[in-house]
Amino acid sequence: QLQLVESGGGLVQPGGSLRLSCAASGFSWNNYTIGWFRQAPGKEREGVSCIEISAGSTDYAGSVKGRFTMSRNNAKNTVYLQMNSLKPEDTAVYYCAASPARCDIVVVRTRQTEFSYWGQGTQVTVSS
Repeated sequence: QLQLVESGGGLVQPGGSLRLSCAASGFSWNNYTIGWFRQAPGKEREGVSCIEISAGSTDYAGSVKGRFTMSRNNAKNTVYLQMNSLKPEDTAVYYCAASPARCDIVVVRTRQTEFSYWGQGTQVTVSS
């Protein structure tokens, strides 16, 4: 059974950093793209970034480019989202999701239905 489990969320001050983890199990890891999404209170869920597991290629939304970095550890079937220079507007529940599609931020931001498997989310709060 395919499962995604996020961890690493918490409360951080503006300008601080957090690293989120997404641990995957129950599927052929190398054939998928993992995306990160977030949903702030009262807002729609939005795509943030993606990584294609086999190639390691990444793509990011403009709002996080240069501040967020995705990476993967194939031995642990885990994807990471390193978030630096955090801003209050980054406050949201962050979700990871898996898709057989290539990593493309346009897909992440406009075709979330391409992602069939979702984790339960982890809360990130950026506040002083």
